[in-house]
Amino acid sequence: MKSFGFLSFGHYDNGGDLDAGQMLRDAVEISVGADELGVNGAYFRVHHFATQAASPIPLLSTIAAKTNRIEVGTGVIDMR
Repeated sequence: MKSFGFLSFGHYDNGGDLDAGQMLRDAVEISVGADELGVNGAYFRVHHFATQAASPIPLLSTIAAKTNRIEVGTGVIDMR
């Protein structure tokens, strides 16, 4: 297999215990694990009305700094 990646459609909390910071930490942890497994790409949906997904650059920068081989980027930009 040449390439294998994942697209996150969001990690949204429906009134539970998670806050935006925890959701971002989870996204980084999932991406680091994917990199260790040999996944080639991690792409994140930009959602302007969700606190944790309104600005993807800090998240993508953090993932890039903590991984070795994985490509990061945005997969969907919601421009409602």
